[in-house]
Amino acid sequence: MSDSNKKNKTNLPKFNFYWIYGAIFVLLIGFQIFNSGESSSRNITTNKFSEILSSNDIKEIVIVNRSSAQIYLTDEALNKEAYKKYKKTTIFNQRAPIFSYDFGDLQNFENQLSAAKEKYNLSFDQKHIEQTSFMDQIFAFLPFIILIAIWLFFMRRMSGGGAGGAGGGQIFNIGKSKAKLFDKDTKVKTTFKDVAGLEGAKEEVQEIVDFLKNPSKYTSLGGKIPKGALLVGSPGTGKTLLAKAVAGEAGVPFFSLSGSDFVEMFVGVGASRVRDLFKQAQQKSPSIIFIDEIDAIGRARGKNSMTGGNDERENTLNQLLTEMDGFGTDTNVIVLAATNRADVLDKALMRAGRFDRQIYVDLPDINERQAIFEVHIKPLKLADDVNIEFLAQQTPGFSGADIANMCNEAALIAARNNKKSIEHQDFLDAVDRIVGGLEKKNKVITPKEKEAIAFHEAGHATVSWMLEHAAPLVKVTIVPRGQSLGAAWYLPAERMIVQTEQMLDEMCATLGGRAAEKIIFNKISTGALSDLEKVTKQARAMVTVYGLNEEVGNVTYYDSSGNDAFVKPYSEATAKTIDEEISKMIEAQYQRAIDLLETHKEKLTTLAELLLEKEVIFKDDLEKIFGKRPFEKEDKKIEEKSSDVTEETAE
Repeated sequence: MSDSNKKNKTNLPKFNFYWIYGAIFVLLIGFQIFNSGESSSRNITTNKFSEILSSNDIKEIVIVNRSSAQIYLTDEALNKEAYKKYKKTTIFNQRAPIFSYDFGDLQNFENQLSAAKEKYNLSFDQKHIEQTSFMDQIFAFLPFIILIAIWLFFMRRMSGGGAGGAGGGQIFNIGKSKAKLFDKDTKVKTTFKDVAGLEGAKEEVQEIVDFLKNPSKYTSLGGKIPKGALLVGSPGTGKTLLAKAVAGEAGVPFFSLSGSDFVEMFVGVGASRVRDLFKQAQQKSPSIIFIDEIDAIGRARGKNSMTGGNDERENTLNQLLTEMDGFGTDTNVIVLAATNRADVLDKALMRAGRFDRQIYVDLPDINERQAIFEVHIKPLKLADDVNIEFLAQQTPGFSGADIANMCNEAALIAARNNKKSIEHQDFLDAVDRIVGGLEKKNKVITPKEKEAIAFHEAGHATVSWMLEHAAPLVKVTIVPRGQSLGAAWYLPAERMIVQTEQMLDEMCATLGGRAAEKIIFNKISTGALSDLEKVTKQARAMVTVYGLNEEVGNVTYYDSSGNDAFVKPYSEATAKTIDEEISKMIEAQYQRAIDLLETHKEKLTTLAELLLEKEVIFKDDLEKIFGKRPFEKEDKKIEEKSSDVTEETAE
């Protein structure tokens, strides 16, 4: 296309959908004018009509709808002085009625006309017509007008159009892709430097970026460009952030959209958008397509018997499979996708040739958490006492999103207390706020209940301190937070595998709260609900999942495919044995906790009284009462585990 043609095309006015509305309005007005001849006529009384009738000035009487008469005068009458002002009343060169007369009863009116013709020897024409008014016609077509308006509204909404020309121009683009394009004109500022941790995942995607920048380095050896990479991980671990970094580093067109952007109420729209997306990406190849939350369209086919094989989502998935690795797809388009539900994805989508690589984005370990803290504290005003290394140790199981939220919460807490900078304690309060919930200072607790809570939490702390494999205690509190009335916070050891003795020690420490209530008050309460729930799950896992019970044996009833949700994979006799072994295991650890607390009853009481006095106590307070842990060496560094901070609550 020549420059002049391009210029002429550019200067053309943009299509505005309101032009159609304006044209319809003009046509309706014209129709109203054309059919409103009676509106220019003058309504007359009975006496006036009798006068005109007797003077033989009437050329024609048109009876409309059996209720009114339109009166047309002769040319001679129009030349009279009384009627000259009506002579120019024409509509589109047609003579309009001069007068209109509402006569009432039709039979009486016709009798009056017949009598007048005989008496005055009149010869005017007379006819009947049925005529609907403009508003009657509008009301007749009103349902269709409403349906068309509703259809236009939804079409514009689904096509993403706004008011005016923007909406009208996009009304027929419903099958177009909604992907957002990032290229040299819309440069992404996020790079791999902004992604702390995730070293393994960054190494995988960095190779894809390097391939796009320098393909000859790989193709010279016979290598082929990978078709796609699937980012799998828990929510908040940084999958989308990693994709943004790829967009910032690659320097090639980057198409970003969500899996739900393909979903539409009209049949075939999802598949059409997939085709259009890959068509745009191929035109700008080499390029990258990023589909966030791909499980919205990538679920396994045939699992839902209610939808059948012609489900719209399945059609969209079929088109995606074809575009990624169908017949004749050889363009340099790489597909990145992210999901936290890889188990529900279709096997055809997961195979090599479509997603050649599955990159697992795990929760960060202690070193990665420290690096993430370094990123998120850059915009914050910190006090000198903030210890990032300690904060990384205190936040096992936190994802990158959790750490970002914690830093923001610490800033809010400091601002709420009118501080000029964020102190270390503000970060610790932020951890309590995120994990435990909002502190409830106005919660009404009786002194007796408070004493029971203090001994319950002191029981957890005492037993965990005396057991070798129990998690080291961080702090104990009886301040109500969220749904809990008190909590003991631990720092679990980082283990790749867990042995039987370690799980039993953890169960014993969990039951220490109820055991303390039994020893001190000789009563038990409902405050150990979460404790019992936790130990029951642990015991059942030991027996049915990990095969750590001698009676049941080296057998697991765990199905990683998730197909046993409604099937019990063992007999009734085995189920009875499992229930008995779970009960034996829990009762044994409960008795073990009682024996430990009986031995250290005085120290338990001292700890509970200190807890009642201070409400929050830390590891240093326990060392003053119990001394060093009997099995802990002076130079032993506490390791931590990348899992949630353990919370034992008294509800």
